[in-house]
Amino acid sequence: MKPIAEQLNNVLKSENQHVLDMLSQLGKELFYPKGILSQSAEAKQSAHKFNATIGMATENGEMMHLDLIQKTLSDYEPKDLYPYAPPAGKPELRSEWRKKIIRDNPSLRDKTFGTPIVTNALTHGMSIAADLFVDHQDPVIVPDKYWGNYNFIFELRRGGRLNTFPLFNDQETFNVEGLREAVFAQKDHGKAVVVLNFPNNPTGYTPHEEEAEKIVSVLLEAAEAGMNIVAVTDDAYFKLFFEDSIKESLFSRLANLHPRILAVKVDGATKEEFVWGFRVGFITFASTSSKVVDALEQKATGLIRGTISSASHPSQTFVLKALQSPEFAEQQDEKCNIMKKRANKVKDVLNNNEKYRQLWSYYPFNSGYFMCLKLKEVNAEEARKHLLDKYGVGVVAINATDLRVAFSCVEEEDIEELFELIYQGVKDLSAVRS
Repeated sequence: MKPIAEQLNNVLKSENQHVLDMLSQLGKELFYPKGILSQSAEAKQSAHKFNATIGMATENGEMMHLDLIQKTLSDYEPKDLYPYAPPAGKPELRSEWRKKIIRDNPSLRDKTFGTPIVTNALTHGMSIAADLFVDHQDPVIVPDKYWGNYNFIFELRRGGRLNTFPLFNDQETFNVEGLREAVFAQKDHGKAVVVLNFPNNPTGYTPHEEEAEKIVSVLLEAAEAGMNIVAVTDDAYFKLFFEDSIKESLFSRLANLHPRILAVKVDGATKEEFVWGFRVGFITFASTSSKVVDALEQKATGLIRGTISSASHPSQTFVLKALQSPEFAEQQDEKCNIMKKRANKVKDVLNNNEKYRQLWSYYPFNSGYFMCLKLKEVNAEEARKHLLDKYGVGVVAINATDLRVAFSCVEEEDIEELFELIYQGVKDLSAVRS
């Protein structure tokens, strides 16, 4: 049990033993982590200069949004807002999102996969996948750079074991051999859940074509060796591809690949359509057998019915109308291009300042909302607090060495100043240490 959870339990024991006794084992193990959310909460109070902590995007001093959504909030009929949505989601939205998946991933056209089920955003979709496929001590394979919420979703809630491998090899490309070793280390267990999150949170990396082919080959090799592989693609930041990476989800390559590989796609409108608060996500299953897909969809729908009942109907309606609008693609591309320019500006700033290389390197990034600095001498958590307290700059400490910077939250013209302040803050600590 985590120390923070034990502290909370001790408080309950001293104040009211009965309440502690009422908790389930899961309840006893739950706690609020000192992670991105709490760091972002601190930044919200103190980051008076820049707040580059959380996975949202801003523009001109307000939350980034599509004009077509903002202008039409009063245009809906009551029937599209107030009734409960079906547990599996609004049928028209499910159908429209399936069409979108095929448009964005054309290699899926001739493959068999289901109709996306609506979830309460991506976290809920990942939790459904965990509930369906992760049992006590089941291995869940992720790179060492992963979204911290996986700890809650797979380990704390389900009792699975996160098995990590270095995301990058010595050539700073995706560590295919590390993935292979991690998968085959579980051969005796007979099953592994492999989570593929691209664009990656926190590094903002998406594999190139050759890397993607090798990833698929590793999972196919494992399946042919008799392992059952649940391949979950966490496509939270899909569409935000800025350079020479693959432009389709790995779900496209894994769908229908082998009877022992079950491809599960978890995605959502949250990041792609810049509607974080709408909480609309999807989970989609692929199999050559439509009966398998139907059975999995029924199980997932039953799980939704027994937890949240159904996702927000108004939010589903808003997203549906946006997808159906002739302006959607153009406005989405416009915002994606803004993000691309910010990413390119970050690289220009980092590559053109020799002094930065004395204090940090940075992990490859070519997509998404984020990038990560790898500090050479200073502890990342110490740097985070110092930047916040002295310079009013909020960033996220991922581990002892890595700082995650959300360039999605910083205007292009402010990026140079942001990194100059980060440099100054890290230099302060480095000077003290030396």
